[in-house]
Order: sequence, then C-alpha cells, then structure tokens
Amino acid sequence: MNIGDWLFKNLTRLFAVLVLAIVALMAWEMIRGSGASIGEFGWGFLTSSEWDPVQDLYGALPFIYGTVVSSLIALAIALPLSLGSAIFLSEIAPRWIEGPVAFMVELLAAIPSIVYGLWGMFVLVPWLRASVEPVISKNLGFIPLFRGAPYGFGMLAAGIILAIMILPIITSISRDVLRAIPGTQREAALALGATKWESTRIILASGKSGFLGATLLGLGRAVGETMAVTMVIGNRPEISLSLFDPGYSMASVIANEFAEATTEMYTSALIEIALVLFVVTLVLNAFARFIVWSVTKTSGGSR
Repeated sequence: MNIGDWLFKNLTRLFAVLVLAIVALMAWEMIRGSGASIGEFGWGFLTSSEWDPVQDLYGALPFIYGTVVSSLIALAIALPLSLGSAIFLSEIAPRWIEGPVAFMVELLAAIPSIVYGLWGMFVLVPWLRASVEPVISKNLGFIPLFRGAPYGFGMLAAGIILAIMILPIITSISRDVLRAIPGTQREAALALGATKWESTRIILASGKSGFLGATLLGLGRAVGETMAVTMVIGNRPEISLSLFDPGYSMASVIANEFAEATTEMYTSALIEIALVLFVVTLVLNAFARFIVWSVTKTSGGSR
C-alpha cells in the first residue's frame, strides 16, 4: 500500500473520530455538571414553573415554553416566505435576477446575531410597541394570543427576529432541493400540457421531504439562538398565552444568569437546561440532515 494513501486515510479517519469525541465530551460534561440538579429535581425539573435562586428551587418549563413558542412563531412567518423565495429563484426568476436575489438572501445568514439584536431593540421593538401591537390588540384583543399591554419586548418580537434569521437557511436548502429534482419531471409535465404553476406543483410534491428537512434545520437554528432573542424577548420566566408578554428561552436564561450562579445547585440547573437544549438541537439537526440527504443524494436536477 502506498504510504501517502495510508496516511491520508488514517488522518482523515482521526479527524472524523475527533469530531465525534468532541460531541461526546460536551454531552458528558453537561451530564456531569447537571448531576446535582438531576438528582434533586428529577423529571420534575422539566415540568416545574418555579425558578427561585434564593430558595434553590428550579424548574425549566417557562424556558422550554418560551423556546417552543418563539420558534413556532418564527417558522410560521419564515416558512411561507422561504418557500416562496426558493420557488421563485429556482423555477421562475430569470438568471439576471436569480443571482443578486440569491446573494442577498444568503447574506442575511452572515449578519452577526448581535446586530439583529440591536436592530430589534432600537427599530423593531419601538415599532411593535407604537404601531403594531396597539392595533392588533384593539381589533383582535378578544383572542388570548393578542391580549395585554403593548410592551414591544416579548414573544412576538423574538419570533420576528428569529424568522429573519432562519429565512436564509430554509430558502437556501429548499432551493437546493428543488434543483436536485431532475429536469425531466418539469419537461414531462410541460409536454403533457401542464401550465407553469401545475408543473411547479408536481415539483413541490417531489421535494416535500426535503422541505421538511429544511424546516427542521431552520427550527434547530431558532431553538438555539441566544443573543438576538435575549435582547428582545423580555427575559421574564413566566408562561403566558399572550404573544405581547415578555418571556424567556433556554438559551437566554443561560446567557443571562450563568455569571450570577453563586450556588452549586443554581449552576447545575443552568447546565441541565443547556443539556436539554443540546439534546433537542442535536436531534433536530440530525433528523433534518438525514431527510435532506435522502432527497438530494440523487442530484443532477436542473431547471
């Protein structure tokens, strides 16, 4: 065997093993660090709403609720925009428009989250507080989701910020999924007399698994986002049906309170929240990557 080939093969194998080892080490350290909290509260930690550092009583339910709600709001806003953009770019747009628009969409992913947070604090929140939430409350205040004072800071602001942040992820992957579908399907549909919209519907049906994977990847990004959400969500550990009320997310409570954790139990509770967030994000991303891979592995499609 050629020594160069042997070295290359085993060196790349070592790199792959190191990546897995790093993930396993992170999981082990979080399990070890959260041992006190797990032993004290058990499964009740995930269902309790009490968060009292003075009494050393901790429950993660408000943070899980805030993470889930803000992420679902983001998906509800970003998903139709992302799919619409992907369809336009891959199926409809002429080449001279496709390039610049695709570049601008992907540029959104390169903006640091702290910039989104500052924009949210100084532009989005005042706009929601002065113009959007009062109007919604006046007309739809009978719905529990839109009751309460227009703080500006809250679940709605966090959801909008997250929607902007995950939009380029879902758009880019959905566009890749559409491009991976063989062009013969489009040609066959058009040859049978289908309109452009009808042929696009056929293509969308072929790529629905890929769109699901793209959505899950976007959800994984939304669940784990920290700084931008911390700056606009309000950071109050309460469960409220109103989207106008402040909330808290798992990533936000870790970022805000870890430096203030003065007791072993307090630190352990925060690490257990990190462990829950780690597991959820890992499962979502692994499942999404598998779905996208299963759709795009037979690549070679074109418009």
